[in-house]
Amino acid sequence: MTSCLPRLRRAVAILLAFHVALLAGPSGASAAPSYALVQGSGSSWAANAVNQWVADGNSKGLKVVYTANGAAQGRKDYANKSTDFGVTDSPYRGKDPTTGATDSPLGRSFAYLPVVAGGTSFPYHVEVGGKMVRNLRLSGETVAKIFTNQISNWNDPAVTQDNNGRALPSIPIIPVVRADGAGITNQFTTWMVSQYPAQWQACNGGKLAPTDYFPVNCGQTRGQQKAQSGSDGVMNYVKSKGANGAIAMEEYSYPLMARYPVAKVLNKAGYFTLPTQYNVAVALTAAEINDDPNDPNYLTQKLDKVYVNADKRTYPLSSYVYAIIPTAADDSRMTTAKRQTIVDFLKQSICEGQATIGRIGYSPLPINLVQAGFTQVNKLQLADSKVQFDASIIQNVKNCHNPTFVAGKPAENHLAKIAPFPADCDRPGQGPCADGVGAFNENPDENGQVPADTKGGKGGKPGAGAGGGAVAPTAPAASGGAAPVAADSDGDGLLDVPQAGVDPVVSGEPGADGGTTGAATAPVVATTLDADGSAGSRGVLVVLVVGLFLGALVVPATVGQVLGRRRGRR
Repeated sequence: MTSCLPRLRRAVAILLAFHVALLAGPSGASAAPSYALVQGSGSSWAANAVNQWVADGNSKGLKVVYTANGAAQGRKDYANKSTDFGVTDSPYRGKDPTTGATDSPLGRSFAYLPVVAGGTSFPYHVEVGGKMVRNLRLSGETVAKIFTNQISNWNDPAVTQDNNGRALPSIPIIPVVRADGAGITNQFTTWMVSQYPAQWQACNGGKLAPTDYFPVNCGQTRGQQKAQSGSDGVMNYVKSKGANGAIAMEEYSYPLMARYPVAKVLNKAGYFTLPTQYNVAVALTAAEINDDPNDPNYLTQKLDKVYVNADKRTYPLSSYVYAIIPTAADDSRMTTAKRQTIVDFLKQSICEGQATIGRIGYSPLPINLVQAGFTQVNKLQLADSKVQFDASIIQNVKNCHNPTFVAGKPAENHLAKIAPFPADCDRPGQGPCADGVGAFNENPDENGQVPADTKGGKGGKPGAGAGGGAVAPTAPAASGGAAPVAADSDGDGLLDVPQAGVDPVVSGEPGADGGTTGAATAPVVATTLDADGSAGSRGVLVVLVVGLFLGALVVPATVGQVLGRRRGRR
């Protein structure tokens, strides 16, 4: 018997070691990654989303500092190796097509990956009789003429027509633009080049090209336009007491979080819409994405079809923003720890981070761009084999909990599918709707549907023939003055977004212009999500179950048999 004990002990030790290894999981053999401080700069358009991810990453040990100094400066910082990553609304173009300013990576390796979507909005400050106007509507042509100084007063007939005959008093319009090189300027002027080329060319010194640098007052020495630095600078001006008549261009997150109104913009289907996460998701189903992995501009966007998307839920000025990351093995700013920090920060941002941004004025990425983004992130590991990154996530992103996709429906953009249709009062010749109508900003509820608000309303039903929306869960509700102090009353790590009123449910009808209404469900985005919604790899789960079985049953049974034999021999 004595000779059997060593063999027994070895067998038990092997089984227990196997059991522990299985419980440790596939990551058990890898040491915890080491992180280092990384610095990024660029787009203020995307800054509220990026800063949300920075805060989330900080709780996990990720050390990221982001400076929102404008997309143009962010590209310069990256090219000059002053930063570890950049965030930009447009790719490097050699030179700014309007100003001729150098816009080059200066030989530094790079790759783009989309990180967030959103809408270029038009926050405004118009008070009548001491009360803020909160349901302004503008056609694209009116917007274009306002920012090229062709419409200079809020009582202009074009504004009155956009608002179904409701005339505003004589108040001079103060267009507020960016003083620095800004992605928001590029987004707006790219739209102008595509949709209103004559107005833009006349304003831009005869050049029909987009730019990051807005020609204040169309190059004239005098005019009503005001230029401010940064997104916060723009919003602070619009909110100021002396800014009655002001209107600016800015990413929707800024006025939403400041509880300030934005103009509804007329889309191709003949409906005035807001840049909610749902309307942006619908609009971007028409985006053309560079799908050539060998092109330096891989994954960048062309938006001409977005501007004219005929779905009635479309917000026309919708777009993506991109991170710029270093891909060369010999990049002088990079270390293994820095690359690891960038990898895990971007993994968090384009995976689970997408679930946190819809309610603060952005729109999450569709699954095909999440997966393509991971192929770009993987280049950091290819540059340094010591970097830890599980590339299987490229094909299996089910744990991202992104509202745009659901397990078992890989060809469906869920957010676009459930997007509420606009109300009839948002059509030309009707309305305007009351404040808050159509402002759906909350994420889908646990049933995957647009949630009701606290007042008991219901979201507008999507699908062919559906007509109006109902609740405006998070529309701006305060009037005028400085924004209240932001808070996180529910402890979810996100700043509170104000609630709003009820949007009456109406039946669907043809578009006001008699043309295409976009009533059919928005086109979907091709995806490759696994059919089952369980977490992790099925193979790993099977092995874990087997290991638990061996550990819980086989080991005790073997020990019991041996001890039984010993007692019998005694």
